[in-house]
Amino acid sequence: MATWDDWSAKYEAVFEAIPEDPHLPCPNCGADALRLVFTGHMSTATGYASFWCDNCLQGIVISRAPIPPGAAVRSIELPPEDRLPRIPNFTLVE
Repeated sequence: MATWDDWSAKYEAVFEAIPEDPHLPCPNCGADALRLVFTGHMSTATGYASFWCDNCLQGIVISRAPIPPGAAVRSIELPPEDRLPRIPNFTLVE
């Protein structure tokens, strides 16, 4: 199982590549299925990041994250059930 540090390193690489998808392998299962979605306020460009693998459903959450231009963002002003894109119920890596 990948460590939080493994996930953090992949997060940084994916974050730096926004708005492109660098197609990096999941640190846990190796699949090309990493997803990064921010939930926050567009007016302040801050929020939290959900970073997971659609294949193994492992991942991390980063709080108080800056939201870069071109990122996938869900508005925190909307009720959770109306926020898009949807984020699956993934297992947090500690």
